Amino acid sequence: MIPFRVTLQSGIPVHEQVAFEAKKAMISGRLRPGDPFPSVRALSKAMKIHPNTAQKVVAQLTAEGLLEVRPGIGTVVLAPPPGTRSERGQLLGREVEQLTVEARKLGLTRQQLHDAIDEHWLLLEPVPEEKA
Repeated sequence: MIPFRVTLQSGIPVHEQVAFEAKKAMISGRLRPGDPFPSVRALSKAMKIHPNTAQKVVAQLTAEGLLEVRPGIGTVVLAPPPGTRSERGQLLGREVEQLTVEARKLGLTRQQLHDAIDEHWLLLEPVPEEKA
């Protein structure tokens, strides 16, 4: 079972959309460090995407340090790579700028943008682990 779903949108490469949803699952705790990541075949079948596209998803997440391919075991989720606050902030610079531009285009105030971010932040809070 794949712990995330994708509603594909036109204009955005499919592998980027699937990789984004996988990252959301990692951030929210639906995929935890050490968990197995779906194989290319399983991902392709579940998402109804071409195996080459599924391979791109795995390659992208591996290149970003979020997955590790272990021969004979499979692909597993890694803990997010450490970095300084400044480094992490730089990674979001472009996305924050795009979000700000879109918000201003829509006529949102800074507070409305902050409220929207807070709302989405809460939706991604990690899922508490179940007690055995």
